[in-house]
Amino acid sequence: MAKIAFILLCHKDPKAIVDQAQRLTAAGDYISIHFDARANKDAYAEIQEALAGNASVTFVRNRVRCGWGAWSLVEASLRAVEAAVEAFPRATHFYMLSGDCMPIKSAAYAHTFLDETDVDYIESFDFFSSNWIKTGLKEDRLVYRHVFNERQNPSLFYGALEVQKKLGLRRAIPEDLQIMIGSQWWCLRRRTVEWILEFAKSRRDVMRFFKTTWIPDETFFQTMVRHLVPDSEIEGRTLTFLMFSDYGMPVTFYNDHYDLLLSQKFLFARKISPQAADLKTRLGELYVSGREDFRISDEGQSLFQFLTTRGRRGLRFAPRIWEDQAQIGRERTLLVLTCKKWHVAKRLADRIINETHVNGLEYIFDEEDTELPELGGIETSLTKRTRHNRALLRLIFDSYQTSKLLICVDPSNIEVLRDFARDRAEIHILEIECDFSDAYLLGHAQRIGLARENTPPEVVNGIIAPIRQTFEDEIATIRDEGFAHLMRIGETRSASENATALARFLNIELDAARNILDIDYLFFE
Repeated sequence: MAKIAFILLCHKDPKAIVDQAQRLTAAGDYISIHFDARANKDAYAEIQEALAGNASVTFVRNRVRCGWGAWSLVEASLRAVEAAVEAFPRATHFYMLSGDCMPIKSAAYAHTFLDETDVDYIESFDFFSSNWIKTGLKEDRLVYRHVFNERQNPSLFYGALEVQKKLGLRRAIPEDLQIMIGSQWWCLRRRTVEWILEFAKSRRDVMRFFKTTWIPDETFFQTMVRHLVPDSEIEGRTLTFLMFSDYGMPVTFYNDHYDLLLSQKFLFARKISPQAADLKTRLGELYVSGREDFRISDEGQSLFQFLTTRGRRGLRFAPRIWEDQAQIGRERTLLVLTCKKWHVAKRLADRIINETHVNGLEYIFDEEDTELPELGGIETSLTKRTRHNRALLRLIFDSYQTSKLLICVDPSNIEVLRDFARDRAEIHILEIECDFSDAYLLGHAQRIGLARENTPPEVVNGIIAPIRQTFEDEIATIRDEGFAHLMRIGETRSASENATALARFLNIELDAARNILDIDYLFFE
């Protein structure tokens, strides 16, 4: 039966490394760990201490200071492979992993899979004729020498490249090699890695060449395997499921990708989000479960291409929340009190809530400090609340688990009322008519910054009339909209008229409406 020695290159997150090592070795496999020499020493000590008693774990003693795109990554890989070959004589396969990789099949499935076919799994495409490199340098990676790191010293990296080009310092590729390129996440048989280690010792010219190529972890092992192993014994693909965007960035997997990952024809997946704790737990349990009944559909890559292509055309796989879930709901009733005197609407809302036990809120679209239930942060500011009105209300309905909700809306907020009227829910609007004294209008002008306490009387007189007209225009606009369920109570209307309108608004008995309105301070300023 196959026994896997995992080759792990890592530089952070000691707990995740320990968890991964314990998980993989618990199923009878091995792991060889190279922890970046430039990384935190205490973190490395923590890993060594936690795994000290595990005979299926070995560490690279002479560690390398690694840099992205540099030869150091290949050197670290070779040293980890050497350590694994020496420490685990029973290992039949050597599988390259990163700290972001997780199994998406069980160990039992992986062992059976590797036993079925005696091949090496590694992506290897012709460097020059393939379109594997999407952006950045291509031929320049090989034909010029790279001694500076592009990420650490970009000016020196590109400066040295330009100097070589100007001076014509192109170099020859070793004649007997066909340079190949592909993913660095390979799975090789023991005989193959032993051949590579022997070749590395005997062909110093090849090693010198790769030491100054750019991003050699995408070319070294890929070229070596094709050079040393018959084509019939190479499966030209990786066993690690990974996808890249058109910009060369790896696609990250999260908690809701569990079922998708299990259905792919791979043994591991990269890269798993550090925040996907639930996904990591489930995949870890899966690896030691012994399960082998996986249904492979392998639609991941085509699905990703489908979704990204739709995005580029301005289409989407699913409607946004403010489209799909912007509807309040056909079986729900929204009760809206609209009144310019907020304290009057709040008094009536309080009476309705206490007497009918309906869930209610005040001026959620007009007043910043209105209290709302926790809705994932959307409730924290007026700007967020008013971005998608009906989506907010749907969340509130869901939070309260109710089919009826009461809110207050300022008459000036006609667009909010129009938005509600377009919904499938039943919308009842109760307009509360109030008288506006000159004193109230002056106070309003002061509250909104149109007047101050020392504003001259002639200026005040010029302000009050336009404000009164504005209030009247707002009410007229609401009445002209033709809302299906618009009722009205008023300060100058009879008690019978008001009770009848409120009973229709709330769909309650007339006596219950009279009881709610049985307060003598409703319209007090």
